[in-house]
Amino acid sequence: MSKLFESCTINGMNILNRFVRSATWEGMATEEGAVTPRLTETMTALAEGGVGLIISGHSYVMPEGQATPLQLGVYKDELIPGLRKMTQAVHQRGGKIVMQLAHSGNFAPVNLTKQPPWVVSNFEGLSKSPRKEMNVQDIRTVVSAFGEAARRAKSAGFDGLQIHSGHGYLFSQFLSPFYNRRNDEYGGDIRNRACIHLETYETVRKAVGKDYPILIKMNCRDFAENGLTVEESLQAAKLFADAGFDAIELSGGMLNSPKLSPSRMGINSEDKEAYFREDARLFKKEVNIPLMLVGGVRSFAVAEQLVEDGVTDYISMCRPFIREPDLIKRWKAGDRRKSECKSDNLCFKPGFEGKGVYCAAEKK
Repeated sequence: MSKLFESCTINGMNILNRFVRSATWEGMATEEGAVTPRLTETMTALAEGGVGLIISGHSYVMPEGQATPLQLGVYKDELIPGLRKMTQAVHQRGGKIVMQLAHSGNFAPVNLTKQPPWVVSNFEGLSKSPRKEMNVQDIRTVVSAFGEAARRAKSAGFDGLQIHSGHGYLFSQFLSPFYNRRNDEYGGDIRNRACIHLETYETVRKAVGKDYPILIKMNCRDFAENGLTVEESLQAAKLFADAGFDAIELSGGMLNSPKLSPSRMGINSEDKEAYFREDARLFKKEVNIPLMLVGGVRSFAVAEQLVEDGVTDYISMCRPFIREPDLIKRWKAGDRRKSECKSDNLCFKPGFEGKGVYCAAEKK
């Protein structure tokens, strides 16, 4: 049997295989962030399709941090019953589901939040529209919001949590010297820029207890001028591992980086897959907690080689599962044809039209 189909454990959470559904905005929640039957169906299809670990779409921990319309929320207790129905449905189908907790920071749309976005540093050239630079009390408010969100997620039956610190969202902005130009204890060297992550980890850990998985998603680098480098990212990863995070999911790039979208387009050969693999190789050598690698994996052979070579412990994918939620079931049954995903990014367009994310190529 392929190593990809081995069962694994992360801090007591048993996972049937090494495949992870990376957090993907679905655009299927209600306007206030509540679970809908369609969102539950999307999660259960992944469980039935053989995905070992499902990570929910980024869930906003406070209204100021909402990033996208019809985004899943976890900012108030009233959302717990709907979330609980969703996790129960996943569990009934033998799946495991982790909630990704997020705050969008600079990328929070005013039309959704009705207020200026919260930013790490408000500097000339950041934006032409108003921004609110966070003070220390604001940082404490965010840390507390993550702790409360963690409590709700555990109460709702999620098997673990993931802190979103990738792609230029708020925690990624703290790590990035492009965004973080603070002169206090949250700015400067990488240890200071990682401070909010470590404070959030401690707060979340107190909320959920020691025997509960806490993961983090982070950039290997920002691929932006004056952005986070792989050297500093690796330093941050070591801090996270030492603090007690249970696993790292490695991605890269920023929402506004020109290198983010092109790298995710036109993946039509194996040599274009797993575009963060060399950085993952560095992380795997120096960081002593499990590593999940996301970014362009489309072929079973590539996925298998990455794990066999010790580049990563888990294979994370997102867009392939939009097209084929049962991809892992197909591969396990022996049909090892590559994912049918066209890597055209057309799947997110209907999400912004209020129709939910789906494979537009398949619908044609």
